[in-house]
Amino acid sequence: MSSAPTDLAPKPLAAPTGSAPAPVGFSEALRFWLKLGFISFGGPAGQIAIMHTELVERRRWISEKRFLHALNYCMVLPGPEAQQLATYIGWLMHRTAGGIAAGALFVLPSLFILITLSWIYLRFGEVPLVAGIFYGIKPAVTALVVHAAHRIGTRALKNGWMWAIAAAAFVAIFALHAPFPAIVLAAALIGHFGAKVAPQVFTLGGGHGSAQKSYGLALIDDDTPTPGHALFKRSRLLTVLSIGLGLWVLAMAALLATHGLHGTLTQMGWFFTKAALLTFGGAYAVLPYVYQGAVEQHQWLSGAQMIDGLALGETTPGPLIMVVAFVGFVGGWLKPMFGSEALFTAGAVAATVVTFFTFLPSFIFILAGGSLIEATHGRLGFTAPLSAITAAVVGVILNLALFFAYHVLWSHGFGGHFDGVSALIAAAAALALFRFKVGVMPLLGACAAVGLAVMLLVPGWR
Repeated sequence: MSSAPTDLAPKPLAAPTGSAPAPVGFSEALRFWLKLGFISFGGPAGQIAIMHTELVERRRWISEKRFLHALNYCMVLPGPEAQQLATYIGWLMHRTAGGIAAGALFVLPSLFILITLSWIYLRFGEVPLVAGIFYGIKPAVTALVVHAAHRIGTRALKNGWMWAIAAAAFVAIFALHAPFPAIVLAAALIGHFGAKVAPQVFTLGGGHGSAQKSYGLALIDDDTPTPGHALFKRSRLLTVLSIGLGLWVLAMAALLATHGLHGTLTQMGWFFTKAALLTFGGAYAVLPYVYQGAVEQHQWLSGAQMIDGLALGETTPGPLIMVVAFVGFVGGWLKPMFGSEALFTAGAVAATVVTFFTFLPSFIFILAGGSLIEATHGRLGFTAPLSAITAAVVGVILNLALFFAYHVLWSHGFGGHFDGVSALIAAAAALALFRFKVGVMPLLGACAAVGLAVMLLVPGWR
């Protein structure tokens, strides 16, 4: 992953380390969350690093211990952990409005950028210049997926049992074509019951920042009392759940009334609600499920377009799961709801609908569950079911890598031409990631340049 920027703001942001920083107003926090939405490149690791640098080290809005405590909670939730972490800290600082603002601004810049890029892709994708760029990026995406499987595997596959779960998940989805939700459920059950027999197998430990540092007193420090709005109240929990579920029901009812049960937007809303509840292990883990539903079942886009969408998602700020906005835009464009003269409108509306249903559960999880977590300032770690799910995710992502490699290297099937140039680009990208730890953005830029060079220098290219 790309390293976090180190010069995002002037140095003297916080008070001297001997005293806590001055209280932060809502408008000041809002400006930071907006900036974060535009600079949050590098996937979850890079995004979390940026927030740590800015919020813990420089601004000292929150202490290391409280930051990691919130992060551990977000790590056990389905959904994008970096966006959920921003929502949590925004909520802790400025109540519900702060949480909604932080989480929404983490996503909205990416949504607008992806809508624009998706339009360019569909409108000008056959132009040689654009096609050449994607020709170079696609093999790099394949290498990135393999790298993701390795990265998660080194954390999750700590013993033979976990390797067995990963292998079983791979066989289930590759050979048996088992649906992703069934694999997640089976893994969770294995972890739940297996932990009762052999708890040491499923205690993988943890994660982030075991060696904590002190950066001076923070606005929300280790011993700072939990603010009143973050104290657990049963009535507040029920209120948040009711409002969250009510928003979902209203949105789904509006789609049913305007588009019917089998309308494209209605089906997208229902499908991506399910996807949002299955994103254990990050965006790469849920992509096979998105592929099964969006490509094979609903045919909102093709497999090749899915790869292109992931390439666009890798090059934009925000959570990688925002690739679903690309899926929505392409589906809305190809299945226009407003007539052939309003393709962009259909795509933009579909992308917005998909984004709403994908991220609504994340807001509910944080705003409803945050007060429960604030009541226990202990380290959460991974539960046994989650440990088993994370192991299964490794096998699922490996299957996704094979799927991408097949479509990139044999674009017309195994009986067709083997693309040796794409194979060389993929191998070089893998070497850059594994051996030289090259960041995502430089890697994609270099591969795009190679694709352009192939377009210009190879006679009769494509």
